[in-house]
Amino acid sequence: MSEASRIQLIEYARKMNRSGINQGTSGNLSLRQDDGMLITPSAVPYDDLEPGDIVQVNFDGSAVGPRKPSSEWRLHLDVYRDRPDARAILHAHPVHCTALACLRRGIPAFHYMVAVAGGSDIRCSPYATFGTQELSAHAVAALEDRKACLMANHGLVCLADILDAALALAIEIESLARSYLQCLSVGEPVILDEDEMDRVLAKFESYKPG
Repeated sequence: MSEASRIQLIEYARKMNRSGINQGTSGNLSLRQDDGMLITPSAVPYDDLEPGDIVQVNFDGSAVGPRKPSSEWRLHLDVYRDRPDARAILHAHPVHCTALACLRRGIPAFHYMVAVAGGSDIRCSPYATFGTQELSAHAVAALEDRKACLMANHGLVCLADILDAALALAIEIESLARSYLQCLSVGEPVILDEDEMDRVLAKFESYKPG
């Protein structure tokens, strides 16, 4: 299982960059394991990754492997601790999400698809230096009842049950961020009210295979 998970992380790290939502080695991905998580290493180009480069980080924060874990390992570990539903986490710096994050603006319900992240908006967490416990705490709070949040002056983090869903969610949110920024270039978009978003969220719950 561990070897398959390592291979999958490499596959999706490369897919993430090919999708255009991340550049270089600035993003990171992880998968929950029984005793912690597997996470992409720090500063290794994705095309050069081998299964042995993927780092195991235990729930006590200890790391196992020849590489250093991503500098955002605390963020991933704290989300797993707080969210039992999280099995996969993706953190990236998509251009439009990052632009909004630098404005310290979340994404309101300007479009019903905002509900894809689990609520009536996509929050932006307060700023903190990358890799710190403070940043992690802010992100965990912004993710309450949500599957994604922006991170001020930084980027995007998404959680899901599998990496494929985390990547799909990140791509959808980047599309929403682009549309929202285009609206803001003309004026303020009309925001859907809570009653409408409640209806949308209810429909999303029933919009599943099977």
